[in-house]
Amino acid sequence: MQTLNSIVFGWYPYLCLTVFLFGSLVRFDREQYTWRTGSSQLLRRRQLTWGSNLFHVGILFIFLGHFVGLLTPIWVFDMLGVSHGFKQMLAIVAGGIAGLMCLVGIALLTHRRLFDPRIRANSSFGDTAILLLLFAQLLLGLATIPVSMGHLDGHEMVKFMAWAQGILTLQPGAAANVLDVHPIFRAHLVLGMTLFLVFPFTRLVHIWSAPVWYLGRRGYQVVRSRDGSLRPIQPAE
Repeated sequence: MQTLNSIVFGWYPYLCLTVFLFGSLVRFDREQYTWRTGSSQLLRRRQLTWGSNLFHVGILFIFLGHFVGLLTPIWVFDMLGVSHGFKQMLAIVAGGIAGLMCLVGIALLTHRRLFDPRIRANSSFGDTAILLLLFAQLLLGLATIPVSMGHLDGHEMVKFMAWAQGILTLQPGAAANVLDVHPIFRAHLVLGMTLFLVFPFTRLVHIWSAPVWYLGRRGYQVVRSRDGSLRPIQPAE
């Protein structure tokens, strides 16, 4: 059991991170024409708008919560006077709200992807597979909430923090931190790492191209009006 745990939670993370980083670089270098989201907005716009907005807002909060919660050194929380129990409740409440928002969004996206004949015909296997993987990961994440309610002291979360920070700092015994955690958490971690593994081979690569720079843009945008003429407009702040 310890050997299997070391393989899955000690070696597998490095395989996933290596493929995630180098795979993304290779795809950007050799297959830039596939570096896109493959939007199907023209086929069914209203449901996409609701689903996409709910999903992206929810997943953004979930990602930031995981990033800060897992990778912030424990001594920082202790220095700020943030107890493990408070952090645990914050993760349950905020994560639960963001998770439900994300669940509604991804349910709408999955429905239109699978049950609209035109969208299904224009979808690749990868488009559908990554959506279902994200759906499964979200369900696993929400399923951890009832289990977390039985560990309101926050010590279970400390184990995940020690594991994640141990992996990134190349600690050889990091996998031991999650040896005795609940199976639902272990499944959530494995599927989460697998998403990093398949990331470079899916439409998720568009995350690297998030137009954060657009928020600070000051120039004019040239658009074509209905009569076919071009005119500059000031982009919204």
